[in-house]
Amino acid sequence: MNRAVKILIAGIAINLCMGVLYAWSVFSKALVSELGWSSVDAGMPYTVSIVVFAASLLVAGILQDRMGPRRMVILGSTMVGLGLIASSFATSVVALVLTFGVMVGAGIGFAYACLTPAAMKWFHSSKKGLVSGLIAGGFGMAPLYLAPTTTKLIADYGINNAFLALGCMVLLIALPLAFTIVNPPAGYTPEAPKGLVESAAKADTGKDFSWREMVKTKQFYMLWVMFAFASSAGLMLIGNITTIASVQGGIANAAFLVAALAVFNTFGRIGMGMLSDKIGRTQTLLLVFLLQGLNMMLFPMFTTELGFVLGAALAGIGYGALLSVFPTITADYYGMKNYGSNFGVLYTAWGVSGFMGPVMATVVVDQTGSYAIAYTVSAIMLAVAAVLAVLIKPVGAEQTDKKAELASA
Repeated sequence: MNRAVKILIAGIAINLCMGVLYAWSVFSKALVSELGWSSVDAGMPYTVSIVVFAASLLVAGILQDRMGPRRMVILGSTMVGLGLIASSFATSVVALVLTFGVMVGAGIGFAYACLTPAAMKWFHSSKKGLVSGLIAGGFGMAPLYLAPTTTKLIADYGINNAFLALGCMVLLIALPLAFTIVNPPAGYTPEAPKGLVESAAKADTGKDFSWREMVKTKQFYMLWVMFAFASSAGLMLIGNITTIASVQGGIANAAFLVAALAVFNTFGRIGMGMLSDKIGRTQTLLLVFLLQGLNMMLFPMFTTELGFVLGAALAGIGYGALLSVFPTITADYYGMKNYGSNFGVLYTAWGVSGFMGPVMATVVVDQTGSYAIAYTVSAIMLAVAAVLAVLIKPVGAEQTDKKAELASA
């Protein structure tokens, strides 16, 4: 097994641990039912962790370009492990906000930000989508084992000991693996796959942009809007799927939809990442936006378990695709040298979407008793994203097209 593959596997394993964020729904339920916390108090540590995660990913992206990924992943894994252990001693909302919301949230951001860029640098550019999808897939797959594991730990040992056990798990598994995450040596050139034929995915500009140069290009703002609008629509469904099933279909126990979302979210990250290597990044995004828009228009009609599973599958695939294709298109357009800081800046779109979609859904259902308006607004946002996917061109492509037109005139 060569070093590139080892780093890829280590990155996937670390993200399986960083996905502890997805276990919060289990903790939240236990805090309400066993300790008598209000739903608002029980959700506060998670809300803070999402905000801190997005902010720390931006910081980590900038720092890793200067210090390398190993130190940042070590720091992140340590913070997550110790933050979970500290959470086992928390007895108030404020304490849990600080230990889980701030410490664990920041740790996840520091580690997550560095795994994809480090791994992609070890592989040929034709594998960017696959590598990004596999690394992101580790994070998306985490609920499949973390939800039942956390449930069992809480049932057998209590909430405090569950936090303690998960913290020890991160320190024993993720922290040692963090020492293996490094960039390739100077001058390293990944070997091209045998029989490689350049595909539609090839959109490298050949230039490494700094984040300051990146934000001066119109493509950045087009990508930002596409990422924010599409993520908002996906998170609106993901964050409310069980409530939607209850409101529309009268389904009291819709936990199976959470598992379905996790499975298809993972498939979307890996499968659409691979597809983008074959047919191109913008073509893949256009396909995703159209499928998601169709899903939004169909969602008001879902009233059965089968219908909701179909809706969850499309939502999971579409949302997962965003988290593998946007990292790779950032690398294609703006280069790998400053990829960490560049994607950190673009990732602010996800942070904004985490507020837009879920909050819009809760406000709409509280005011109208239905999600119909939220579906319509999300479909419109996806239509805007689809138009931008058609219009966007790689950085510098306009100048190349103009030169070609002048030459043929």
